[in-house]
Amino acid sequence: MATTLISDMPETATKEKIRLPGLSRAQISKHLEAIGIEPKKLKMRTSQIFQWIYNFGVSDFEQMTNVAKPLKAKLAEHFTLQRPEIVERQVSVDGTRKYLVRMAPGIEVESVFIPDVSKTGALCVSSQVGCTLTCKFCHTGTQRLVRNLTAQEIILQVMMTRDDLGEWPTTQENRKLTNIVFMGMGEPLYNTDEVAKAIDIMADETGMAIGRRRVTVSTSGVVPEIAKIGERSNAMLAISLHAANDKLREQIMPINKKYPLKELMEACRNYPGLSNARRITFEYVMLKGVNDSPKHARELINLLRGIPAKVNLIPFNPWPGSNYECSDWETIERFGVIVNKAGFASPIRTPRGRDILAACGQLKSESEKMRASEKRKMEKDGLAQP
Repeated sequence: MATTLISDMPETATKEKIRLPGLSRAQISKHLEAIGIEPKKLKMRTSQIFQWIYNFGVSDFEQMTNVAKPLKAKLAEHFTLQRPEIVERQVSVDGTRKYLVRMAPGIEVESVFIPDVSKTGALCVSSQVGCTLTCKFCHTGTQRLVRNLTAQEIILQVMMTRDDLGEWPTTQENRKLTNIVFMGMGEPLYNTDEVAKAIDIMADETGMAIGRRRVTVSTSGVVPEIAKIGERSNAMLAISLHAANDKLREQIMPINKKYPLKELMEACRNYPGLSNARRITFEYVMLKGVNDSPKHARELINLLRGIPAKVNLIPFNPWPGSNYECSDWETIERFGVIVNKAGFASPIRTPRGRDILAACGQLKSESEKMRASEKRKMEKDGLAQP
């Protein structure tokens, strides 16, 4: 039988199996009720299956050892635990892992696992296929928006990475995947509801048990949604800033025309739970000769005054066709010293995965180009239909 995402199921598709991984506790309960699980056992069965999926990461109903055989057969008849297809998987010399995953026909997304030297690691997940923001330094901005991802498709990115890392069950010690960052393809706050639902599933202590303070949502500055995601998810906030004056920010990030810095900073000051223990991270990609002078550093300091914040200085990761270069290392260090002396932590993010096209959107674009090239060659050789 075919596999389908719940969001893609037409009401008449009664014979298709429903994919359970990625669904919420309430969704799983609804589907169990629909196949006849008696009401008095529904809550218990839901918790049972939820734990098998999200704590143990099972991929076969036969692995559910405390579920009776007749029920396992019934579950297998109606549901699937299958993951989507990994179209491409790359591992960098520095340990970074990048995945291109096909969620549905024509729906391919990237996620990147970045290991840390302290034996922890962050998974960078996507929230959209493509993007509408056209930030000048971002490769995903060159790709048209196809659609928002569902909470299920976001969660599946996490599960498939845990599969690859061999990090089930959740309770095992020394897990490498400890943090989630919404910094992949797309703007998370153009998909606030699904992102918040995904965070709820991640944070469930009987399942994945990824604490909300280990989840960071990064936005380019969708001001009306900032308070909403804070109230709804209690996640950490990161602002994709990259310039500290409106004129320059509008040049490299057109969203600033709609939500200028004054409005953005006000939303940051009012972010729910903001404190010295829950600082906002401001991401600042270092572009040679564009935003990397001492003057720009001083502008950044003035902009952030009064906000519990830290600044991540990010060496630009070049991609084919980009008009930008990465700032020299000495320039980045000088910039960081100025910001740090003003009282803001300003670590320089170590460039990771450059040998595997680890800038957002690169793997998807290159993979599509290669497939198109292979198809043209096959057509030329008479092995495929035009």
